[in-house]
Amino acid sequence: MTSVNPLKPRERVKIPRQRPRELPAETRRTSFLEVSPGLDEEQALLEASRCLECRDPVCVKGCPVSVDIRGFIQLLVQREFAAAAQRIRETNALPAICGRVCPQETQCEQVCTVGRRFEPVAIGKLERFVADWEARHRPAWEPAAGPRLGPKVAVVGSGPGGLTCAAELARMGYAVTVFEALHALGGVLRYGIPEFRLPNEVLDRELRLLDALGVEVCTNFLVGRTATLDELMDEQGFRAVFLATGAGTPSFMGIPGESLSGALSANEFLTRVNLMGAHRFPENDTPMRLGREVAVVGGGNTALDAVRTARRLGAERAYLVYRRSRAEMPARTEEVAHAEEEGVELLFLKSPTAILGDERGRVRGLACQDMTLGEPDASGRRRPVPVPGSEHVLEVQTVIAALGSRPNPIVQATTPGLSVGGNGTVTVDADQQTSRPGVFAGGDLSRGGATVILAMRDGRQAAAAIHRYLQASSRPS
Repeated sequence: MTSVNPLKPRERVKIPRQRPRELPAETRRTSFLEVSPGLDEEQALLEASRCLECRDPVCVKGCPVSVDIRGFIQLLVQREFAAAAQRIRETNALPAICGRVCPQETQCEQVCTVGRRFEPVAIGKLERFVADWEARHRPAWEPAAGPRLGPKVAVVGSGPGGLTCAAELARMGYAVTVFEALHALGGVLRYGIPEFRLPNEVLDRELRLLDALGVEVCTNFLVGRTATLDELMDEQGFRAVFLATGAGTPSFMGIPGESLSGALSANEFLTRVNLMGAHRFPENDTPMRLGREVAVVGGGNTALDAVRTARRLGAERAYLVYRRSRAEMPARTEEVAHAEEEGVELLFLKSPTAILGDERGRVRGLACQDMTLGEPDASGRRRPVPVPGSEHVLEVQTVIAALGSRPNPIVQATTPGLSVGGNGTVTVDADQQTSRPGVFAGGDLSRGGATVILAMRDGRQAAAAIHRYLQASSRPS
């Protein structure tokens, strides 16, 4: 392998990891503007020069969609920005999104060779830089679809898994139609992630890829109600289907008071803000009245998104209530740091026991109990154990539960012969094939909750399997 970097390895590792500028915390508290504009060109070139160009790029193995990380960084070092973007898009249809929301620190960057002794190369930040450069300098760029192969394929759901599968199949030449239950494409990317982390402008930019590839879109179409999966295949002529309906049904705490006014799920809260524009009230007629104090229960990225959104909507005190310690939090470290900078109060080792209401049926407080950590549970994290006599009340007017979610059961309930596993997930094999011939599934629908990039891997893997399935079924017996 020929190096394109003139610096010797010992010189590269002396370069500090580059950090993009960020809006001041006091500005972020009242704004849905993106937290950071990303690396500038000088920073990106400097960061790219830290890469050791390993002969065995383990970072690629750490990427769920196997982006050629070494290859695109080498192109970046040579200022071949357009070629770098094209290299990423060979395996990743949504680089501007992944560069913003993927947990690179537990994937490609975690195994980066530089990171063994120094801070790892900021692969995610470089991916974002390349994608944003492409948007600024190649706005009219359109990918080429393959020659039309004939069979129609339906993709149900337009989250990251569905979008990836649709793009891959369209590139192969299939006639793809995406069915979306809501009025706008994007799934969890649009309604589940706030604009300060993923601006809708960036999402819409990536969605233009589907239009350029000739993918048809059918919104306000709920498969299982508007038409069943069998009707799509038997009456509308779709030869294969990829189910990517996500996991939009929230889980609740199972404690008294969850039916009170002011108690809601993070799914509802973020959807009302993101998809319905509640943060622009009264310009958009979707009011969101939170009160002075808000408590969000949970420790994942969705919980962080909800509590930071509450802060931006005017909550004077925004609490994150988590029953374990900071070390067990599944949320990204960067997001936790941003939350604290924005004034979010992190309350660790506390577990809610009841939501308290006033005489009008509105939330007035959250009863909690302190916890201590015992032995590890099935997840490998230490199990929280109640501390006797530690009961107390947080005075809040809104309680938001961010405890994960499970798949909506409509497709499963209306599709005979579709095997369903625990928590309503659709059972798939290694090729994302379900128990129904020609029907594939992935993302949160089959995993029960995962990251954007894992859903994308499922979509890419399913597209390859669908291609093999359709080619095999079209051969004469």
